[in-house]
Amino acid sequence: MELNGRPVSTGELAGLALYGYGHFTTMLVTDLRVRGLDLHAERLARDCRILFGTELDLPRVRELARRAARSHPSPRVVRVTVFDPDMDLGRPAARAFPQILVTTRPAPDPNAPPRPLRLGTRPFTRDTPQVKSTGLFGSVHQRRAAQLDGHDDALFTGADGRVAEGPTWNIGFLDGGGLVWPQAPCLPGVTAQLVERAAVGLGIPVSTRVVPTASCTRMAGAFVTNATTGVRPVTAIDGVHLPRSVLIDRLAEAYSALPGQPL
Repeated sequence: MELNGRPVSTGELAGLALYGYGHFTTMLVTDLRVRGLDLHAERLARDCRILFGTELDLPRVRELARRAARSHPSPRVVRVTVFDPDMDLGRPAARAFPQILVTTRPAPDPNAPPRPLRLGTRPFTRDTPQVKSTGLFGSVHQRRAAQLDGHDDALFTGADGRVAEGPTWNIGFLDGGGLVWPQAPCLPGVTAQLVERAAVGLGIPVSTRVVPTASCTRMAGAFVTNATTGVRPVTAIDGVHLPRSVLIDRLAEAYSALPGQPL
């Protein structure tokens, strides 16, 4: 864990821990290459403008992420968090000086396919859903509640009954004719965008439309996406079994075959 390329002190992390005001992106780094690196950079720049009203030094971000990845075996999960250690809780509109925190953790075994998920729907919408924010309390609370109900994870639905996203992933459905993304407030995930590119390359029709909670269990299949696990099948929603579509395997293979960009 390094802040601006040096060991971080507990005092510098106090604001992030106590207020949770910041944003981040998580990348899977393999041999110093990242799928969708340009999309991760765009996200960081966009969210920095939204939360802090300033531009982020993206070349510096890449330098620090590359340094962290080099110091560990490949592949590695690298997270870049942007926050202001000196933010005043009483004056959050004051001029901000966001800093770059880089943390790493081991990557999942690339030779082990991700275990299918059993999801439980939960009525919940994240704060500012278009931002990948560090404020994870609500998401983690909903995940915990879903697991206590016997599911693996939570699937968020809006007050209007539309399926949206999960705590740390996007969800895609198969309707027998192609790939369907739910139309609802959610994070525009990097991996979801890459999976869409892979689907187009395979000639699979892609659409975005409202997916009511009541009809999501009647889909021909479902999967979740994030940078750590790629494409992960969904085996059940609210206890209702979903079929395993061969299209999910094709999408997973096409996504895995996408070349990474040099970090």
